[in-house]
Amino acid sequence: MLTPLPKLLFAASLLLVITPTYAQTAQPKTKPEDTEIWKPEPKVVTPAAECNGAPSDALVLFDGKSIDQWVDVKDHQPATWDVHDGVMTVNKKGGNIETKRSFKNYQLHVEYKIPASITGTGQGRGNSGIFLASTGPGDDGYELQVLDGYNNPTYVNGMVGSLYKQAIPLANASRKPGEWQAYDIVWTAPTFNDDGTVKTPAYATVFLNGVLVENHFELKGQTLYIGKPFYKKYDSAPIKLQAHGDKSEPMSFRNIWVRDLP
Repeated sequence: MLTPLPKLLFAASLLLVITPTYAQTAQPKTKPEDTEIWKPEPKVVTPAAECNGAPSDALVLFDGKSIDQWVDVKDHQPATWDVHDGVMTVNKKGGNIETKRSFKNYQLHVEYKIPASITGTGQGRGNSGIFLASTGPGDDGYELQVLDGYNNPTYVNGMVGSLYKQAIPLANASRKPGEWQAYDIVWTAPTFNDDGTVKTPAYATVFLNGVLVENHFELKGQTLYIGKPFYKKYDSAPIKLQAHGDKSEPMSFRNIWVRDLP
């Protein structure tokens, strides 16, 4: 008569029977050079002498002197925002402005300053927006929120760093009013089938003052103040800056440049 195995020994024996073995597939003998790729070489881009400056292949949208790259959204006449002391200040009566040129996929750098004297609270305090694709008049498009985020509570999907009403930022990296702040953005435009249905959605990666606040976020469509987001077909679109109607002091922009991406 066989003596029964102890339970633990029996379980271990069973595992040895039913557990498959994974042998490493033998590979042909290779050299390091076999996995080296030399061509095509990436294009040479000369970085700016200072951080945040425009690299050699960028289109400068605002250099502190000229606003010629921008038009008023409502009538496409030359933009009427105020240029002074190397900055461009929002003209709230003049309304939104957008670039003369349209863009698809790009890298964008924008610096902004909310006045040290800012008043108001919540959405009524230093409100503006960078529309990564302006798809129509007014606030049509895809908005990255600009707002005073320093000790200024508001709904988190509408705070600075949010893709308005869609993406809550991963962090609040705001500086104090009166200090210059910087957005660095990678925008991947949506693509569409011939019938207008979405082929690939839009994505945005956003850094605020060097801190990642949106990580390749997939948008569900245009950003809306009221209602659910939706997509409408477009190919390329201008970049738009918002002249928000709140009563707080107007904010300013400087050092805006963009690089087309494949």
